[in-house]
Amino acid sequence: MNIAYVVLGFIILIKGGDWLLKASVNFSLRLNISKIIIGMTVVSFATSAPELIVSISAASTGHSDLSLGNVVGSNIANIALVLGVTLLLGNISVGKRFYTLDLPIVMFSSLLLYYFLSNNNQLDFYEGVIMIVLLVSFICYMLFFNKDKKAAEEVEEDENPNSLTKDLLILVLGGVALWGGSELLVLGAVGIATEFGISERIIGVTIISIGTSIPELATSIMAVIKKEKAISLGNLLGSNIFNILAVLGITSVIQDIKVVDSKLMSNDILWMIAVPVVLLGISLLSKGKLGKIGGAVLLSVYISFVYFTL
Repeated sequence: MNIAYVVLGFIILIKGGDWLLKASVNFSLRLNISKIIIGMTVVSFATSAPELIVSISAASTGHSDLSLGNVVGSNIANIALVLGVTLLLGNISVGKRFYTLDLPIVMFSSLLLYYFLSNNNQLDFYEGVIMIVLLVSFICYMLFFNKDKKAAEEVEEDENPNSLTKDLLILVLGGVALWGGSELLVLGAVGIATEFGISERIIGVTIISIGTSIPELATSIMAVIKKEKAISLGNLLGSNIFNILAVLGITSVIQDIKVVDSKLMSNDILWMIAVPVVLLGISLLSKGKLGKIGGAVLLSVYISFVYFTL
């Protein structure tokens, strides 16, 4: 029954994330926000919504390792697994902003999380507030000081066919589906951990994190197919930033998040910090043109992570 809860929870989460994503992008297009900004902010927040709801649900019911493991595992999966698969399907070229803004903020957020947790093995209210302030500052910078010259004119007229009322309805349905799916997912995950004697941390960094990364995978693959590669890479890096600053920031403001399993600090977070460094190395060696070789390397890194974690 627990496995059924997990599967059903994933299905509802994925559908809810898809609805939220479509409605969010449509609202953004109405505001003439450029595609790269949409990818780094709106799409990233929408695809991080499953992690947010799952983390809040897990932390509020006393399962902090699920909450932390979900985010840490998702950030590793977003780059090593999702970007790895995406690069096997198509090449992505990175520009100056990748080196000067996007990847550095991903690295900074990861190191900040490690610093906060290393102080007293928990994220508390004040640390959550700091993370949320940093997130708001990042969003404001993206929206007001780093505008792309190309905006809504990039979008074909038929890309936003829904009425405002329909988009609002889809947004509400997406939110409800995310909540319901997260409740089932956490219930099933805790049940599996109890039944088979597996730590909640391992469940969080593997099964739950892969499941909540499915929206990023689906979005990135569709972006590559539609040749919207700016949205694809921007979504993945932005999602990692949102996962830490928004998901853990908001969750810790609501409920302190405590490290229960010490391996989360000695293993999992170190992998999360290392993966962006590997991506940087790949991009430098390939002179900014990420392709199949880079994808294969990233996938091998993810397989190694799972092997050493289990």
